[in-house]
Amino acid sequence: MGPLTGVRIVELAGIGPAPMCAMLLADMGAEVVRVDRTEAADLGMKRDPKGDLLNRGRPSVAVDLKTPEGVETVLRLIDQADGVIEGFRPGVMERLGLGPDVCLKRNPKLVFGRMTGWGQYGPLAHAAGHDINYISIIGALDAIGPKDGPPVVPLNLVGDFGGGALYLAMGVLAGIIEARQSGKGQTIDCAMTEGAASLMTMFYAMKAAGSWNQSRGSNPVDGGSHFYTVYETKDGKYVSVGSIEGKFYAEFLEKTGMNKANGLAEQFDHLKWPDMRERFRQVFLGKTRDEWCTIMEGSDVCFAPVLNLDESMAHPHNVARASFVKVDGVMQPAPAPRFDRTKSEIQKPPSVPGEDTEKTLAAWGFSGAEISALRQAGVVKQNQRI
Repeated sequence: MGPLTGVRIVELAGIGPAPMCAMLLADMGAEVVRVDRTEAADLGMKRDPKGDLLNRGRPSVAVDLKTPEGVETVLRLIDQADGVIEGFRPGVMERLGLGPDVCLKRNPKLVFGRMTGWGQYGPLAHAAGHDINYISIIGALDAIGPKDGPPVVPLNLVGDFGGGALYLAMGVLAGIIEARQSGKGQTIDCAMTEGAASLMTMFYAMKAAGSWNQSRGSNPVDGGSHFYTVYETKDGKYVSVGSIEGKFYAEFLEKTGMNKANGLAEQFDHLKWPDMRERFRQVFLGKTRDEWCTIMEGSDVCFAPVLNLDESMAHPHNVARASFVKVDGVMQPAPAPRFDRTKSEIQKPPSVPGEDTEKTLAAWGFSGAEISALRQAGVVKQNQRI
Protein backbone atom coordinates (compact mmCIF):
# COMPACT_ATOMS: atom_id res chain seq x y z
CA MET A 1 0.00 0.00 0.00
CA GLY A 2 1.74 3.14 -1.21
CA PRO A 3 1.81 6.44 0.66
CA LEU A 4 -0.93 7.89 -1.58
CA THR A 5 -3.40 5.07 -0.98
CA GLY A 6 -6.85 6.63 -0.69
CA VAL A 7 -6.08 9.55 -3.01
CA ARG A 8 -8.24 9.59 -6.13
CA ILE A 9 -7.14 11.29 -9.36
CA VAL A 10 -8.85 11.69 -12.73
CA GLU A 11 -6.42 12.08 -15.63
CA LEU A 12 -7.57 13.40 -18.98
CA ALA A 13 -5.39 11.46 -21.40
CA GLY A 14 -2.61 13.37 -23.09
CA ILE A 15 1.03 12.85 -24.00
CA GLY A 16 4.38 13.21 -22.25
CA PRO A 17 4.53 15.16 -19.01
CA ALA A 18 0.90 14.85 -17.84
CA PRO A 19 0.94 11.03 -18.14
CA MET A 20 4.32 11.00 -16.39
CA CYS A 21 2.79 12.93 -13.50
CA ALA A 22 -0.11 10.49 -13.31
CA MET A 23 2.30 7.55 -13.43
CA LEU A 24 4.27 8.93 -10.48
CA LEU A 25 1.12 9.36 -8.40
CA ALA A 26 -0.12 5.88 -9.31
CA ASP A 27 3.26 4.34 -8.45
CA MET A 28 2.91 5.87 -5.00
CA GLY A 29 -0.50 4.28 -4.49
CA ALA A 30 -3.00 6.84 -5.76
CA GLU A 31 -6.08 5.50 -7.52
CA VAL A 32 -5.77 7.18 -10.89
CA VAL A 33 -8.31 6.79 -13.67
CA ARG A 34 -7.11 7.68 -17.17
CA VAL A 35 -9.91 9.00 -19.36
CA ASP A 36 -9.17 8.22 -23.00
CA ARG A 37 -11.33 9.32 -25.89
CA THR A 38 -13.32 6.69 -27.76
CA GLU A 39 -11.32 7.52 -30.90
CA ALA A 40 -8.15 6.57 -29.04
CA ALA A 41 -9.80 3.33 -28.02
CA ASP A 42 -10.45 2.47 -31.66
CA LEU A 43 -6.83 3.19 -32.59
CA GLY A 44 -5.53 1.43 -29.49
CA MET A 45 -7.00 -1.87 -30.64
CA LYS A 46 -4.33 -2.03 -33.34
CA ARG A 47 -1.24 -2.16 -31.13
CA ASP A 48 0.17 -3.74 -28.01
CA PRO A 49 0.26 -1.24 -25.10
CA LYS A 50 3.21 -2.91 -23.31
CA GLY A 51 5.59 -0.18 -24.38
CA ASP A 52 3.37 2.67 -23.20
CA LEU A 53 5.17 2.76 -19.87
CA LEU A 54 4.05 6.28 -18.98
CA ASN A 55 0.51 4.86 -18.90
CA ARG A 56 1.33 2.14 -16.40
CA GLY A 57 -0.36 1.73 -13.06
CA ARG A 58 -3.86 2.92 -13.85
CA PRO A 59 -7.00 1.76 -15.64
CA SER A 60 -8.29 3.37 -18.83
CA VAL A 61 -11.87 4.43 -19.42
CA ALA A 62 -12.86 5.39 -22.99
CA VAL A 63 -15.44 8.18 -23.15
CA ASP A 64 -16.90 10.21 -26.03
CA LEU A 65 -16.27 13.74 -24.78
CA LYS A 66 -18.21 15.22 -27.71
CA THR A 67 -21.47 14.14 -26.14
CA PRO A 68 -23.23 15.68 -23.11
CA GLU A 69 -23.57 12.19 -21.63
CA GLY A 70 -19.83 11.64 -21.99
CA VAL A 71 -19.02 14.92 -20.27
CA GLU A 72 -21.43 14.07 -17.48
CA THR A 73 -19.80 10.65 -17.10
CA VAL A 74 -16.41 12.29 -16.57
CA LEU A 75 -17.91 14.86 -14.20
CA ARG A 76 -19.32 12.04 -12.07
CA LEU A 77 -15.79 10.65 -11.77
CA ILE A 78 -14.42 14.10 -10.94
CA ASP A 79 -17.12 14.53 -8.28
CA GLN A 80 -15.39 11.74 -6.33
CA ALA A 81 -11.80 12.75 -6.99
CA ASP A 82 -9.22 14.64 -4.99
CA GLY A 83 -7.53 15.94 -8.12
CA VAL A 84 -7.65 16.29 -11.88
CA ILE A 85 -4.67 16.24 -14.26
CA GLU A 86 -4.91 17.65 -17.77
CA GLY A 87 -2.32 18.73 -20.32
CA PHE A 88 -4.26 20.50 -23.06
CA ARG A 89 -3.79 23.99 -24.47
CA PRO A 90 -5.55 26.75 -22.52
CA GLY A 91 -9.29 26.76 -23.16
CA VAL A 92 -9.68 23.17 -24.35
CA MET A 93 -11.13 21.86 -21.09
CA GLU A 94 -13.52 24.82 -20.93
CA ARG A 95 -14.76 24.10 -24.46
CA LEU A 96 -15.34 20.48 -23.49
CA GLY A 97 -17.44 21.59 -20.53
CA LEU A 98 -14.85 20.27 -18.08
CA GLY A 99 -13.12 23.49 -17.07
CA PRO A 100 -12.11 24.20 -13.49
CA ASP A 101 -15.07 26.49 -12.81
CA VAL A 102 -17.52 23.71 -13.66
CA CYS A 103 -15.58 21.02 -11.80
CA LEU A 104 -14.91 23.07 -8.66
CA LYS A 105 -18.56 24.10 -8.46
CA ARG A 106 -19.49 20.42 -8.27
CA ASN A 107 -16.52 19.39 -6.12
CA PRO A 108 -15.33 22.38 -4.04
CA LYS A 109 -12.34 20.48 -2.60
CA LEU A 110 -10.99 19.50 -6.01
CA VAL A 111 -7.38 20.29 -6.99
CA PHE A 112 -7.36 20.99 -10.73
CA GLY A 113 -3.85 20.46 -12.14
CA ARG A 114 -3.19 22.10 -15.51
CA MET A 115 -0.02 21.24 -17.45
CA THR A 116 1.10 23.42 -20.35
CA GLY A 117 4.41 24.48 -21.85
CA TRP A 118 3.92 28.24 -21.71
CA GLY A 119 1.31 28.56 -18.94
CA GLN A 120 -2.37 29.45 -19.00
CA TYR A 121 -1.75 33.07 -20.05
CA GLY A 122 0.91 35.22 -21.67
CA PRO A 123 1.87 36.06 -25.27
CA LEU A 124 2.83 32.45 -26.08
CA ALA A 125 0.09 30.68 -24.11
CA HIS A 126 -1.79 29.41 -27.15
CA ALA A 127 1.24 28.64 -29.34
CA ALA A 128 2.38 25.09 -30.03
CA GLY A 129 5.67 24.09 -28.48
CA HIS A 130 7.81 21.29 -27.14
CA ASP A 131 10.41 20.80 -24.42
CA ILE A 132 13.23 22.20 -26.56
CA ASN A 133 11.31 25.47 -26.96
CA TYR A 134 10.33 25.77 -23.30
CA ILE A 135 13.88 25.36 -22.04
CA SER A 136 15.12 27.79 -24.68
CA ILE A 137 13.39 30.87 -23.30
CA ILE A 138 14.47 30.38 -19.68
CA GLY A 139 18.22 29.98 -20.26
CA ALA A 140 18.62 26.24 -19.78
CA LEU A 141 19.31 25.17 -23.35
CA ASP A 142 21.83 27.95 -23.94
CA ALA A 143 23.82 26.78 -20.92
CA ILE A 144 24.16 23.14 -22.02
CA GLY A 145 26.84 22.14 -24.52
CA PRO A 146 30.48 22.62 -25.44
CA LYS A 147 32.18 25.98 -25.62
CA ASP A 148 33.01 25.60 -29.30
CA GLY A 149 29.67 24.14 -30.41
CA PRO A 150 25.93 24.73 -30.39
CA PRO A 151 23.67 24.00 -27.42
CA VAL A 152 23.12 20.29 -26.80
CA VAL A 153 19.56 19.00 -26.48
CA PRO A 154 19.28 17.22 -23.07
CA LEU A 155 16.60 14.79 -24.31
CA ASN A 156 13.23 16.17 -23.16
CA LEU A 157 14.09 15.75 -19.51
CA VAL A 158 14.40 19.36 -18.36
CA GLY A 159 11.12 20.83 -19.59
CA ASP A 160 8.66 17.96 -20.03
CA PHE A 161 9.60 15.73 -17.14
CA GLY A 162 11.68 17.83 -14.74
CA GLY A 163 9.95 21.18 -15.07
CA GLY A 164 6.60 19.69 -16.00
CA ALA A 165 5.69 16.28 -14.59
CA LEU A 166 7.58 16.60 -11.31
CA TYR A 167 6.35 20.12 -10.59
CA LEU A 168 2.74 19.21 -11.36
CA ALA A 169 2.96 16.15 -9.12
CA MET A 170 4.36 18.30 -6.31
CA GLY A 171 1.71 20.94 -6.92
CA VAL A 172 -1.18 18.49 -6.96
CA LEU A 173 -0.04 16.85 -3.73
CA ALA A 174 0.50 20.21 -2.03
CA GLY A 175 -2.94 21.30 -3.19
CA ILE A 176 -4.58 18.15 -1.82
CA ILE A 177 -2.87 18.58 1.55
CA GLU A 178 -4.07 22.20 1.73
CA ALA A 179 -7.60 21.29 0.57
CA ARG A 180 -7.91 18.71 3.34
CA GLN A 181 -7.12 21.46 5.83
CA SER A 182 -9.16 24.28 4.33
CA GLY A 183 -11.95 22.39 2.61
CA LYS A 184 -11.29 24.44 -0.52
CA GLY A 185 -9.82 23.30 -3.79
CA GLN A 186 -7.94 25.37 -6.36
CA THR A 187 -6.43 25.39 -9.83
CA ILE A 188 -2.74 24.80 -10.47
CA ASP A 189 -1.16 26.53 -13.47
CA CYS A 190 1.95 24.42 -14.12
CA ALA A 191 4.04 25.89 -16.92
CA MET A 192 7.02 23.85 -18.05
CA THR A 193 8.93 27.06 -18.68
CA GLU A 194 8.60 28.05 -15.03
CA GLY A 195 9.33 24.59 -13.69
CA ALA A 196 12.49 24.48 -15.80
CA ALA A 197 13.39 27.99 -14.64
CA SER A 198 12.98 26.81 -11.05
CA LEU A 199 15.39 23.96 -11.77
CA MET A 200 17.87 26.63 -12.92
CA THR A 201 17.74 28.52 -9.59
CA MET A 202 21.31 27.65 -8.61
CA PHE A 203 22.68 28.97 -11.88
CA TYR A 204 20.72 32.20 -11.65
CA ALA A 205 22.10 32.52 -8.12
CA MET A 206 25.64 32.04 -9.42
CA LYS A 207 24.98 34.66 -12.10
CA ALA A 208 23.76 37.11 -9.45
CA ALA A 209 26.90 36.44 -7.42
CA GLY A 210 29.10 37.05 -10.45
CA SER A 211 30.41 33.49 -10.54
CA TRP A 212 28.65 32.21 -13.66
CA ASN A 213 30.20 32.69 -17.07
CA GLN A 214 27.42 32.89 -19.66
CA SER A 215 29.81 31.59 -22.30
CA ARG A 216 28.66 27.97 -22.62
CA GLY A 217 31.16 25.31 -21.53
CA SER A 218 33.20 27.69 -19.40
CA ASN A 219 32.10 26.84 -15.86
CA PRO A 220 33.02 24.14 -13.33
CA VAL A 221 29.85 22.06 -13.80
CA ASP A 222 28.90 22.66 -17.44
CA GLY A 223 31.70 20.60 -18.96
CA GLY A 224 34.09 23.52 -19.09
CA SER A 225 36.42 22.16 -16.44
CA HIS A 226 38.65 19.10 -16.63
CA PHE A 227 37.36 17.70 -13.34
CA TYR A 228 33.61 17.67 -14.12
CA THR A 229 33.26 16.25 -17.60
CA VAL A 230 33.18 13.18 -19.83
CA TYR A 231 36.27 11.45 -21.25
CA GLU A 232 36.56 8.96 -24.07
CA THR A 233 38.37 5.71 -23.33
CA LYS A 234 40.61 3.44 -25.38
CA ASP A 235 37.70 1.32 -26.61
CA GLY A 236 35.64 4.28 -27.84
CA LYS A 237 33.40 4.33 -24.78
CA TYR A 238 33.08 7.06 -22.15
CA VAL A 239 33.40 7.72 -18.44
CA SER A 240 32.17 10.63 -16.32
CA VAL A 241 34.15 12.42 -13.65
CA GLY A 242 32.84 14.90 -11.06
CA SER A 243 35.79 15.60 -8.76
CA ILE A 244 34.74 19.06 -7.57
CA GLU A 245 35.75 19.01 -3.92
CA GLY A 246 39.45 19.24 -3.08
CA LYS A 247 39.77 15.83 -1.44
CA PHE A 248 37.96 14.16 -4.33
CA TYR A 249 40.14 16.01 -6.83
CA ALA A 250 43.26 14.86 -4.99
CA GLU A 251 42.15 11.26 -5.35
CA PHE A 252 41.38 11.90 -9.02
CA LEU A 253 44.95 13.07 -9.52
CA GLU A 254 46.31 10.05 -7.71
CA LYS A 255 44.31 7.46 -9.63
CA THR A 256 45.17 8.99 -12.99
CA GLY A 257 48.85 9.18 -12.15
CA MET A 258 48.89 12.98 -12.15
CA ASN A 259 50.47 15.01 -9.37
CA LYS A 260 51.38 18.53 -8.34
CA ALA A 261 54.58 18.36 -10.34
CA ASN A 262 52.43 18.23 -13.47
CA GLY A 263 51.04 21.63 -12.58
CA LEU A 264 47.56 20.20 -11.97
CA ALA A 265 47.16 21.20 -8.34
CA GLU A 266 45.68 24.57 -9.28
CA GLN A 267 42.25 23.10 -9.85
CA PHE A 268 40.22 26.27 -10.34
CA ASP A 269 42.66 28.21 -12.52
CA HIS A 270 40.41 28.68 -15.56
CA LEU A 271 43.35 29.63 -17.75
CA LYS A 272 44.89 26.20 -17.24
CA TRP A 273 41.72 24.21 -17.90
CA PRO A 274 42.30 23.66 -21.64
CA ASP A 275 45.79 22.26 -21.02
CA MET A 276 44.61 20.14 -18.10
CA ARG A 277 41.73 18.80 -20.13
CA GLU A 278 44.02 17.75 -22.95
CA ARG A 279 46.37 15.97 -20.53
CA PHE A 280 43.51 14.05 -18.97
CA ARG A 281 42.08 13.27 -22.38
CA GLN A 282 45.32 11.53 -23.30
CA VAL A 283 45.42 9.68 -19.98
CA PHE A 284 41.89 8.29 -20.34
CA LEU A 285 42.56 7.18 -23.90
CA GLY A 286 45.24 4.89 -22.50
CA LYS A 287 42.79 2.41 -20.93
CA THR A 288 39.41 0.89 -21.72
CA ARG A 289 36.25 1.88 -19.92
CA ASP A 290 36.26 -1.35 -17.92
CA GLU A 291 39.87 -0.84 -16.91
CA TRP A 292 39.03 2.63 -15.59
CA CYS A 293 36.06 1.15 -13.75
CA THR A 294 38.41 -1.27 -12.00
CA ILE A 295 40.63 1.62 -10.95
CA MET A 296 38.01 4.21 -9.98
CA GLU A 297 34.51 2.84 -9.51
CA GLY A 298 33.42 2.92 -5.88
CA SER A 299 36.16 5.39 -4.91
CA ASP A 300 35.78 9.03 -3.88
CA VAL A 301 36.84 10.28 -7.30
CA CYS A 302 33.14 10.75 -8.14
CA PHE A 303 33.33 8.49 -11.14
CA ALA A 304 30.94 6.41 -13.23
CA PRO A 305 30.96 4.69 -16.60
CA VAL A 306 28.65 6.22 -19.22
CA LEU A 307 26.21 3.40 -19.92
CA ASN A 308 23.54 2.89 -22.55
CA LEU A 309 20.05 1.70 -21.58
CA ASP A 310 20.83 -2.02 -21.83
CA GLU A 311 24.07 -1.64 -19.84
CA SER A 312 22.31 0.45 -17.21
CA MET A 313 19.79 -2.28 -16.41
CA ALA A 314 22.65 -4.75 -15.90
CA HIS A 315 24.91 -2.56 -13.74
CA PRO A 316 25.57 -4.28 -10.37
CA HIS A 317 24.47 -1.27 -8.32
CA ASN A 318 21.16 -1.00 -10.16
CA VAL A 319 20.66 -4.75 -9.94
CA ALA A 320 21.35 -4.75 -6.18
CA ARG A 321 18.77 -2.03 -5.60
CA ALA A 322 16.26 -3.45 -8.12
CA SER A 323 16.26 -0.05 -9.81
CA PHE A 324 14.66 -1.72 -12.82
CA VAL A 325 11.81 -4.22 -12.64
CA LYS A 326 10.10 -6.47 -15.15
CA VAL A 327 6.34 -6.09 -15.47
CA ASP A 328 4.38 -7.99 -18.11
CA GLY A 329 7.69 -8.96 -19.72
CA VAL A 330 8.97 -5.37 -20.04
CA MET A 331 11.97 -4.10 -18.09
CA GLN A 332 11.39 -0.56 -16.84
CA PRO A 333 12.44 1.88 -14.11
CA ALA A 334 11.06 0.97 -10.70
CA PRO A 335 8.93 3.46 -8.75
CA ALA A 336 10.88 6.23 -7.07
CA PRO A 337 11.48 7.44 -4.42
CA ARG A 338 11.61 4.56 -1.93
CA PHE A 339 9.41 4.43 1.20
CA ASP A 340 10.38 1.99 3.95
CA ARG A 341 6.86 1.40 5.30
CA THR A 342 4.31 2.38 2.63
CA LYS A 343 6.11 0.90 -0.33
CA SER A 344 5.41 2.12 -3.85
CA GLU A 345 4.75 -0.39 -6.60
CA ILE A 346 3.59 -0.56 -10.20
CA GLN A 347 -0.09 -1.33 -9.82
CA LYS A 348 -0.61 -2.73 -13.32
CA PRO A 349 0.90 -2.73 -16.82
CA PRO A 350 -0.36 -0.15 -19.34
CA SER A 351 -3.89 -0.66 -20.58
CA VAL A 352 -5.32 -0.55 -24.06
CA PRO A 353 -7.38 2.67 -24.20
CA GLY A 354 -10.80 1.69 -22.86
CA GLU A 355 -9.69 -1.70 -21.57
CA ASP A 356 -11.00 -1.06 -18.06
CA THR A 357 -14.12 0.99 -18.80
CA GLU A 358 -16.82 -1.21 -17.30
CA LYS A 359 -14.86 -2.36 -14.26
CA THR A 360 -13.70 1.14 -13.40
CA LEU A 361 -17.07 2.82 -13.80
CA ALA A 362 -18.57 0.15 -11.55
CA ALA A 363 -15.86 0.74 -8.93
CA TRP A 364 -16.64 4.46 -9.03
CA GLY A 365 -20.36 4.00 -8.38
CA PHE A 366 -22.01 3.51 -11.77
CA SER A 367 -24.72 0.86 -11.82
CA GLY A 368 -24.72 -2.02 -14.25
CA ALA A 369 -27.77 -0.58 -15.99
CA GLU A 370 -26.07 2.81 -16.37
CA ILE A 371 -22.92 1.27 -17.81
CA SER A 372 -24.93 -0.83 -20.24
CA ALA A 373 -26.92 2.20 -21.41
CA LEU A 374 -23.76 4.26 -21.90
CA ARG A 375 -22.18 1.48 -23.95
CA GLN A 376 -25.23 0.99 -26.12
CA ALA A 377 -25.39 4.74 -26.80
CA GLY A 378 -21.71 4.78 -27.78
CA VAL A 379 -20.86 7.20 -24.95
CA VAL A 380 -18.28 4.82 -23.50
CA LYS A 381 -16.34 2.00 -25.11
CA GLN A 382 -15.03 -1.25 -23.64
CA ASN A 383 -11.90 -2.49 -25.40
CA GLN A 384 -10.05 -5.78 -25.27
CA ARG A 385 -6.28 -6.32 -25.23
CA ILE A 386 -4.83 -7.76 -28.45
